[in-house]
Amino acid sequence: MKRVKLSLMLAGLMTFAVACGEEDEASGTSNNGNNANTGNENTEETAEGTNETNEETSEELSGTVSVDGSGTVYPLMARLAEEYMTTEQEGVSVEVGRAGTSAGMEKFINGETDLSNASRPVKEEELAGLEEAGIESKEFKVALDGLTIVIHPDNDWANEMTEEEIKEVFVTGNFKDDDVVLWSDVRPEWPEEEINFYGPNENHGTYEFFVDEIIEEQDLVEGINLQQEYSTLVELVSEDENAIGFFGFGYYTNNDDKLGAVHVDFGDGPVEPSLETIGEESAYAPFTRPVFTNLSVNAAQEKPEVKDFIKYVLTAADDFSGETGFAPLPEEELNSYLEEVEAIE
Repeated sequence: MKRVKLSLMLAGLMTFAVACGEEDEASGTSNNGNNANTGNENTEETAEGTNETNEETSEELSGTVSVDGSGTVYPLMARLAEEYMTTEQEGVSVEVGRAGTSAGMEKFINGETDLSNASRPVKEEELAGLEEAGIESKEFKVALDGLTIVIHPDNDWANEMTEEEIKEVFVTGNFKDDDVVLWSDVRPEWPEEEINFYGPNENHGTYEFFVDEIIEEQDLVEGINLQQEYSTLVELVSEDENAIGFFGFGYYTNNDDKLGAVHVDFGDGPVEPSLETIGEESAYAPFTRPVFTNLSVNAAQEKPEVKDFIKYVLTAADDFSGETGFAPLPEEELNSYLEEVEAIE
């Protein structure tokens, strides 16, 4: 494969669309008007071991593949889309949006997209909506993400916290009835300064994962600043010495020059989130989660470019996971998904 260089502009109210190396803007879903670059740039392609299934494809395809959903999964899927259009099928336009997991699933149920990325498993009510709409879907894991607790880089007191401290500080009423929590409320030796809380809003699977799995469906602290755009969160935390927030590892590692990451003590000493520690059986396992893409089987049956693209995704996901901030899945797991796709007729 020839090498390419992609500048992922993770910002604003746009849908990522690339054809033959060019970017086109389209409207996306957002709750604010902030546009910023999260710095997911200078990512050079390192995929050398792509499965021969796609390399040997000789049929030239055309058309459009529409993808939306998780902002966390966006960098990986956008990178795969760019490489696919550059080296595999120049006649196919793959449009990748980042409306958020829940908002993306609404589009998917409405038949507006061919693939829907998600940072949490599909919900029962979403499956019911798909069935009612007559859409058969398949859910595939594509990589592993580590939920990362981020702070300002000058914060040298809270760079290590226990899992319990993190859970307690983000839940309403644990320290103060009015939720005006000071760092010294968490540990007496920390500054007597008010903590400012940040996170993605309810459109995102990361919000749902944090609320449902990490704090076990308790209410978030009052006054937490929830945002649609991850780029906005990066900037807010990077400018606030008393900030603490949460999002996927990829948005941290591509901005680690202006963010700090809390090393989490799960009981055996502090663990730094990294590609080496993130994994379902690894040291960062309690904060590790799989991320997904959901395929419309109907679209794969009707549009050969959709089936071809999802085959490429499952073939090449491991090659691009690391550079976009994800730990790879076992190859045999991706191969089993590929067999399911091959069987679609």
